[in-house]
Amino acid sequence: MMFPVIGLLLGAVGGLLINYHVPQSYSVYTAMAILAAFDSVFGAILASMHNNFKLSIFVTGFFGNAFIAVVLTVIGNSLGVDFSLAAIIVFGTRLFNNFATMRRIFINKHTNKNENQ
Repeated sequence: MMFPVIGLLLGAVGGLLINYHVPQSYSVYTAMAILAAFDSVFGAILASMHNNFKLSIFVTGFFGNAFIAVVLTVIGNSLGVDFSLAAIIVFGTRLFNNFATMRRIFINKHTNKNENQ
């Protein structure tokens, strides 16, 4: 469980310390990549909670999801169709589902631990 959490913390701290502004013309693409990356991080944390985290799956999913989200957004923009909405719906739904599952696992784990004491 530590790799995705450490990566998330390092990325957040690095993002706050680096004074870089994304040009507005790239903001949609950056947002899609960040959303896809968060989906991968939450999926990795959930996999770690289920004791089946694999770093190779996390890394390929992290970059693969971000790449696909950006490519779909580029294709959509060139066709005049907002494909970014599809990515927002899919990755947003997965984020909320993963978070809900992680929350339940955490609560059940700590509730059971307190009941056994």
